[in-house]
Amino acid sequence: MTLAQVRATVEAAGLSYRGAFHPDTDDMPADEAAGTLVMLGFVGAVNWPTFTASPEYKDGRPHPLDRWSYKVINGLAKDLSARAYFPFTAPPMPFIRWAQKAEPVRPSAMGMMIHPDFGLWHAWRGALAFQEKLDLPPPDERPKPCDSCEEKPCLAACPVNAFDGTGAYNVPACATHIRRPEGADCVSDGCRARRACPVGATYQYTPEQAEFHMRSFRGG
Repeated sequence: MTLAQVRATVEAAGLSYRGAFHPDTDDMPADEAAGTLVMLGFVGAVNWPTFTASPEYKDGRPHPLDRWSYKVINGLAKDLSARAYFPFTAPPMPFIRWAQKAEPVRPSAMGMMIHPDFGLWHAWRGALAFQEKLDLPPPDERPKPCDSCEEKPCLAACPVNAFDGTGAYNVPACATHIRRPEGADCVSDGCRARRACPVGATYQYTPEQAEFHMRSFRGG
């Protein structure tokens, strides 16, 4: 098994390859070991059509994206002789730490992880653990885009100042705003602060995708 083969299989299933690394002992749950962890997720709107064509998206039951991800990634684990992990099941896994080891993501001025190419328009849906150490490319050590962004338009764009630039996020203020009429565009088009970030603008979610996530956050 090569990383190229893993990546091709993952992408054929409708997910994006989100980097890989050789984990240390403290990266893994107790009594579990792995030679390579491969991160899987969404990038922009690339993976959205595959999900929306699925039965999970259309069946009207709760948590369609989690259910679809669980099905697809467990299927990949079986096909590739790997072990699956998820960011939405118990026990919690250190996905943010894993992600920072796998690819050049760092906390943005808003707190959420920012990528030099994808900006804020990405997500992790799971990971595959392989016993063998796959050959990996050199680490991508590009700097965090926020370090060279002087204006920080993301902070000024939020109508309720939910982000203070330290990484803190005022969840109650945001949740209250998007339940009011004046927050309708944050639901239909996605978070204003996120849209204001110039990094990865070409990866911005479609309105349908943005609304799906915002309604999930809002609770309907």
